[in-house]
Amino acid sequence: MRAGSRGRAGVAPLAFLAVVLLDVPALVGALLDGVLLSADVTPTLWQTCGPAPGSAGPGAACRPRNGQTGPVTDQTTSPVPAAARTHVDDLARFVTASPSSFHAAAEIARRCVDAGFVRLDEADAWPTGPGRYVVVRDGAAVAWVVPDGATPTTGVTVLGAHTDSPGFKLKPRPTTGRAGWWQAGVEVYGGPLLNSWLDRELELAGRLVSTDGTEHLVRTGPMLRIPQLAVHLDRAVNDGLALDKQRHTQPVWGLGELAGADVVAALAAQAGLEGSDVAGYDVVVADTQEPRTFGADAALLASGRLDNLLSTHAGLVALLDVADGAGVELTTIPVLAAFDHEEIGSGSRSGAAGPFLEDVLARIGDALGADAQDRHRALAASLCVSSDVGHAVHPNYPERHDPANQPLAGGGPILKINANQRYSTDAVGAALWNRACTAAGVPSQEFVSNNTIPCGSTIGPITATRLGMRTVDVGVPILSMHSARELCAVLDPWFLTRAVRELFAR
Repeated sequence: MRAGSRGRAGVAPLAFLAVVLLDVPALVGALLDGVLLSADVTPTLWQTCGPAPGSAGPGAACRPRNGQTGPVTDQTTSPVPAAARTHVDDLARFVTASPSSFHAAAEIARRCVDAGFVRLDEADAWPTGPGRYVVVRDGAAVAWVVPDGATPTTGVTVLGAHTDSPGFKLKPRPTTGRAGWWQAGVEVYGGPLLNSWLDRELELAGRLVSTDGTEHLVRTGPMLRIPQLAVHLDRAVNDGLALDKQRHTQPVWGLGELAGADVVAALAAQAGLEGSDVAGYDVVVADTQEPRTFGADAALLASGRLDNLLSTHAGLVALLDVADGAGVELTTIPVLAAFDHEEIGSGSRSGAAGPFLEDVLARIGDALGADAQDRHRALAASLCVSSDVGHAVHPNYPERHDPANQPLAGGGPILKINANQRYSTDAVGAALWNRACTAAGVPSQEFVSNNTIPCGSTIGPITATRLGMRTVDVGVPILSMHSARELCAVLDPWFLTRAVRELFAR
């Protein structure tokens, strides 16, 4: 997350109004009665709730609170379902495989191809008709499924997320040093919590372009560390740490005479190249510590890059699930759009403010024989779910949240709302999202900022502005956003994925 009407093909307008005017309270009531909960989640969500006096149903303790539309339990006493653990294990593998946006895009493509998708090249002609496809542009990827029976006016259901995370990027002429230390010159990327990067084993990861134009993905493993000044040399450090972005963030990576150091050569060696073979690079700094569950019942997940590989993974898993087609009759074209550069404003050829998604949607329309009128009709029948992590209430700083809307870790995905359109959610989009959560048996919550603390923004308003597509902003509540290592409840990524799958499958 950056610091700083949906219809369906062949669905009549009255049917769409029926969706919007759906009796949401009735559905919520059904959810609270356990009717719509899947078997694997019911015991976990309800086990701490006793029946109301004189009733066989759930008691008041199970009723929604803090703006939630589903049941809540104390995760310190409720075991996490096996399905949620399996999901978070796969999320951990995805994060570990994705130290840079380029690695994340490659991992998306690899998983899609393994699932029977065809990887397309933007420079080639694309096939027509139904199928599963994925395309990569730099550090971004778009994957989609064209179902049987799709027409030129069939809408799309997009899960929009991003592959980049705040941190540091390697500068040109990066080999520096002093006092016998080799250092690497890095530039701050986005809005990281700088102190969280201190005293960690870090790696360099990204792409090299060799002199023949070939791209190489590289990662060094543990190579760098940004050492903090000892307390003996800064007695006031615990009264407030102030880091100079230039002087205090340059990592060390070796010892000796500077003439023997060469950061680019060390990177090139990872690709079997000489330093002189490298014509260009896009390389970031990444934490090497792997994701880890911890706490009572191992109900918490600590990991780097949850912002926003968590949402990217949720969209990918949901897409691959509906692509299998078991019990699913798709009426829209499900799309995963994983953009790069969200943390720095999205203004690039692979960012949400660029033409990537628009280009792909146009070519999908071309493959279905769409004309200009058909394209407008398809967009009017489409929905974009912009998914990015959000803020759970911090137990040490609860006053930073709105008093009436306090999202809890483990309480399900959040619907993000902002009067100034920092988030793109409106009433129609909110109704569609809440309906999907209810149908999926997933609790949901709302997030709105404290009036004295402006919120950040997402790709949601950018996508809505660029495409005119109805867009809703959602996400998973976390702590330590923009830290080198963030924190969420194990349940919430699983909940998000189930809700997204419900939207894809409708």
